[in-house]
Amino acid sequence: MIINKNRYEKMEYRRLGKSGIKLPVMTLGLWHNFGANDDYENCKEIIIEAFNNGITHFDLANNYGPPAGSAEITFGKILKDGLMDYRDELIITTKAGYGMWDGPYQTGGSRKYLISSLDQSLERMGLSYVDIFYHHVPDKETNLYETALALRDIVLQGKALYVGLSNYNGKQTKKMYKYFKELNVPYIISQPSYSMLNRWIEDDSLLDVQEEVGAGTVCFSVLAQGKLSNKYIDGIPEESRAKDKNNMFLNEKEIDENLRQFLISINSVAIARKQTINELALCYVLNDKRITSAIMGVRTLKQLKENIKVLDNLELSKDEMKILKEAILKYEKTK
Repeated sequence: MIINKNRYEKMEYRRLGKSGIKLPVMTLGLWHNFGANDDYENCKEIIIEAFNNGITHFDLANNYGPPAGSAEITFGKILKDGLMDYRDELIITTKAGYGMWDGPYQTGGSRKYLISSLDQSLERMGLSYVDIFYHHVPDKETNLYETALALRDIVLQGKALYVGLSNYNGKQTKKMYKYFKELNVPYIISQPSYSMLNRWIEDDSLLDVQEEVGAGTVCFSVLAQGKLSNKYIDGIPEESRAKDKNNMFLNEKEIDENLRQFLISINSVAIARKQTINELALCYVLNDKRITSAIMGVRTLKQLKENIKVLDNLELSKDEMKILKEAILKYEKTK
């Protein structure tokens, strides 16, 4: 395993709220493409290349794969193969909230489920602790206080250094933070979905709440499940995610003429910036400095390297943002 001695020279880091943690503006997410059926050497090559370019933040969850749990197993093998030597340079996160095993205790926000799930995650990765442990999704059937108490005790047990919330809106986060403050829980991060095609946080209070409580924000699905890509400008390639019948998150019907015209319009901005649409989409998300990092999901080393090029031209001008916003609003009227 060859590690680049100059890995921190190019990456930009932003402080995570008012915490002592800084994150790279790009995070590698292991939601897809790192499961049991994916090529291990390719997975390892991507993760090492990410680290060699200053990406220190690796985002996982108990149900990532497929199958569920296998992304953590893959990451654990890579740690064992040599990356563990650099453990103190890494921010490793995982989550629990969605279904994982049989029976009534395999999902939600209960104390039993959260602690059991994290124990399993740590075993899969070969770790004694994670840096951040998230409650993955709000649970209407469990009292928020129980979830907050479980997260506090996970930190007190030394199984996580900090806690976060994923898929919570501003109102839900504010309610939860009341208990975090009472219980002295080190809450530092929220993880919502956000992209040019999914702008709900721009109208929600989440970013304001995060700023108010001194926490940061890391966004996922910043490429809208791959829709924000040059590959769909001229139709749907056979090897694309939209053609994959096993893909549950991107339907071929979503790649319509309205989306194609939208991609053509924003591609003019990308071309002028000497970027791809993928890169431009990352710039859009990171344009709001309250957003600490954007989570990338990549299948190949080539995709990773293309995304990292964003660092060469990260800032969007007011004129560029105006053009993008006009194109976005025009597209949204077609939905």
